[in-house]
Order: sequence, then C-alpha cells, then structure tokens
Amino acid sequence: MAPSRIPSRRPRAVLRAVTATAAAALVLSACTGGSGASGAGDTSGNQLLTIPREDLATFTRNFNPLSPQAAPMTKEAVYEPLVVHSVADAKDTPWLATEWEQAKDGKSLTFTLREGVKWSDGKPLVADDVVYTFELRKKVLGGLEYLDKVTAVDEHTMKFSFNKPFSPGFFEIAGQQIMPKHIWSKVKDPAKFTNPNPVGTGPYTKIEKFQAQSYELRKNPDYWQPAKQRIAGIQMLAFSGNDSANLAFTNGEADWTQSFIPDIEKSFVAKDKKHNHYWNPPTGAVINWQLNTTKAPFDDPALRKALSMAVDRDQITKVAMNGYAEPADCTGLARTYDKWRDKDLAASCTWTKYDTDAAAKALDAAGYKESGGKRKLKNGKNFTLGISVGSASSDWISAANIIKQNLAKVGITATVRTPDWGAVVSSYEQGTFETGIVWSSNGATPYEYFRDVMSSGMLKPVGEKATQNYHRYADPEADKLIDAFAAATDESGQREQVNALQKLYDKDAPAVPLFTGPEFGAYTDARFTGWPSEDNPYATLGNRNTSTILVLTSLKPVKS
Repeated sequence: MAPSRIPSRRPRAVLRAVTATAAAALVLSACTGGSGASGAGDTSGNQLLTIPREDLATFTRNFNPLSPQAAPMTKEAVYEPLVVHSVADAKDTPWLATEWEQAKDGKSLTFTLREGVKWSDGKPLVADDVVYTFELRKKVLGGLEYLDKVTAVDEHTMKFSFNKPFSPGFFEIAGQQIMPKHIWSKVKDPAKFTNPNPVGTGPYTKIEKFQAQSYELRKNPDYWQPAKQRIAGIQMLAFSGNDSANLAFTNGEADWTQSFIPDIEKSFVAKDKKHNHYWNPPTGAVINWQLNTTKAPFDDPALRKALSMAVDRDQITKVAMNGYAEPADCTGLARTYDKWRDKDLAASCTWTKYDTDAAAKALDAAGYKESGGKRKLKNGKNFTLGISVGSASSDWISAANIIKQNLAKVGITATVRTPDWGAVVSSYEQGTFETGIVWSSNGATPYEYFRDVMSSGMLKPVGEKATQNYHRYADPEADKLIDAFAAATDESGQREQVNALQKLYDKDAPAVPLFTGPEFGAYTDARFTGWPSEDNPYATLGNRNTSTILVLTSLKPVKS
C-alpha cells in the first residue's frame, strides 16, 4: 500500500454474539423495509447485495476517493484501478489497463489503457484522466516521492517516470483509483469536496435512496463490462453497534460481512449449513503491539524484547482471536509473505516465545529490577504502562487484557485504555500514546511492511501527523536495505535485502509482533453465488479492499 495512503483504515471490530432485541429489529426493519430489496426469500434476480457496516453508525454522502471519510464502496464499486492485485492468489488482473511494462533500469513504467471504457456520464476514459489523477493525488495527499512525472504518450498510453529505480511503485500506481479530469479539474477544493453524485468507471455508480443509515448503489449504465453487472446493485447498512449488525447478518437479512464472528460455526453456519459459509485465508496483516520509542523506557530494544517474552501469544490467538489467528514470530512477517520468510531465523526465535522466567531475567539484565513484587524503572518509580485500543474492537481489547495479565506476572502494571477509535488513532498519529495494538501494512511484497515499521521515510516527529510508523522508530541500516530492495528489479535481488531486514528486525525489535490478523469474510449464497473460497481463491472475502471489485463482478443472483 502507498506511503501516502489515506490514513483512515479502521481496525475491524468483532461482532459479538448477540440476542435479538426489539431495538435492533426496528433498526433492521427501517434499513431494509422489512425483508428489503435483498430480503430473505427474495430470489427474483433483482435483489440488492446487502452489506452491513458495524463500524459506522451513520453514513455521510461523501464519495471522494481522496477523502478519509469516503463512504463505503467509493473505492470498490464507483472508481476502479488500472490493475487489481489480489493477496488471496497473488495475481494481478488487468483492469482499466490491459498491459504494462517496466523499464529495465527500474526507473519508469508504461501502461496501456483499455479502449472503449466510458465514465458513467458517457465520456471516454483517456490517458489525460490518469495523468490528472496522479497530479491531484500528489497535491492532495502528498507522497509518491519517487514519482517524477506522468506523461500521456498518446490517448491510451501513460508513462510514469521515477527519480530513482523503484520496483514497488507498480503496486501503488496500478492500484490507484482513476478519477475523471473533466469533473475534478473544475472542483475548487478537491480535498474537501464531498462528490455527492460521483462519476466513475465502476459497475455501480448511481446513488439512490441515500439516508443516514442506508443507501443504494445502482448500475452504471455505461459500464465497460455489462455482462458482469449481474446483481442489481448494492445496499449498504449502517449500524450503531455490533449487536444489530450481527443480527442482520446471522438472520439472513444481509449477504456479506468481513467482520469475524466468534464461534461462527454455531452462531452462523449452523443456522443454514447449505448456504452459510466463511473463509479465513492466511493473508492478513501482522498485528503489532507498538511501543512509543520516543518515550523511555520503550526506546530500549532490550526492554522491548523482554516485554515481548512476557506475552502469551498462544492464549491471545486462541482466546482473544477465537482461534482465527496465528502467533507471529521474530521475522515480523505475516503469512502473506511466507515465501519471503527466513525459516531458519523464524525457528530460532527467542524473544517472541512466551517465557515468564526468561522475561523476568531479561528485565533484570536490562536494569528494570523487581522490588516487593513491583518492577521498577531505572529512576526507581514503579513500572506502569498504558495499552490503547479502540472501544469497538472487542477482540483486540481482549488481547490487551491478556497482555495486562501477562505483564502482572513480571511485576509490571498495565492499564487498558479503550476510548473510541478516532481518539486512539489520533494519539497514534500525533505520537502521544504509550503503547497500543496496531495494524500494519500488507502489500504485495514485504517492502511495504518493513518501510512502514522501520524506515526514516515514514518517521514523523511527535506532534506531526504520521500515517504509519506510529511507534516512531527508524534505523539507517534499514533505510539502506529498503532502498536497495526498491532498486532491485527482480525477486532474487530483493530476497537478499528481505533476509537482511528480517535479521535487523530480530536484532532491534522495532515493534512487538503479536499475530497475523484474520482476513476474515462470511457470506450466504442463498441469494448470490460466485463467492471466492478456498477452492476458488480469486479474491479475499474482505469487502473493503481493491480486490472487492473482482467479487462484485463475479457474483450472480440466484433466480427462482
């Protein structure tokens, strides 16, 4: 993902097991109109694909793809990228671009646009739209430091010129949603424009029945793949809490959720084994316990490793994560990057293994002695710390409480702080937090992960907004290796750098890796078929990423 990606990513909240309440039923009825356009039993072929959002109490009519407050499906159904990358099968699917070529020196990329694509207002997609999109993105969001200029070679060819060899640029450039120049060039303030009636190339661009708790996306009449617009449209539902969203989904009033459900076999699958399914591929990002290295004692790598040894990852993954996750190791890499993992290093990990005695000895050796059952800082004060987690994420709150219990065994008092996610993310961005459970980047290669967790390029001073590297750690040696990775034009050259980065990560423990987050998704095929699965892993079942467009153009309604 991009260095300057929109910093609005919300940690996924767990949908708690619930009981039906009258209030929740009223909310559901109001949103769907009883059985709704896609209500249970409707197999007419005209029903809407219904998706609940448990993390949004209300919707704002904002379809600006550059905005952190963009409405759901803005970047999944309204606007489209040049190429769709799926982490599920690691494939790149030509989309608005039909082909591409990287220069041998790694300093440029050339894309060829698909001919015959129209915007939803009937105007043709041309190379100038792509050029303008990247000019606008750099102006509004910054970043893309490696991108020198974008040139329209002809009406359907664009050349991206870099100021240095930069192989990871393909994934960032190819995955950017393209915007129409003839619309956005007339907007006075693109950063603040809410774009209430968007013009896109996606399959579902027409906004209908927009309300605070629900809205519909209907077909783009000029879509370039009309044969793949087999569903009538999309209905988004907003819920003020997990209970009502869970009720809608498990009762069959919604079709697709990416939030995982505890004991899903019993609470969802068992209700209709023929139609109810879920899939949890090993493609999620690593979830880290990040320690603010601008604050003592977290600037001490020996201390970070000692704290890590006190954490029972097996308990966290089995209890807090309901067995849907796997413990992380000292390489820092998620399961997405299994082919890059230094297996010998992973097998030799010590500081990511739970060992209370070893943790206590490491704390002693680092100068954090115990006295009267309380661990002391080097200034003689009791060792206390806070762990920040958003109030909506009950799974991560449970993980934080397990860490709290683990730390108590080595004499450290932890406090779990759970304000809303907005306040938590703000404390991360500004660098005012002590410690917190934080997601990480999960791109096509390990470049994005190591860049965002170890590079000075992502390092911001406390008080200046960070979009990654919230723990504010950087290592000059990591910078060299990350740059060398970007300059390499083939995987064999990149592998040497990744191996060295894993060793450096193991040495310095910039963050405390906890587990690989689930890339969870669940659906009912009572109304639609064609879902990705373990047998057909063309996309993940997350409905908030670029590969969502693959699902939207693969689903077929079940007709009576």
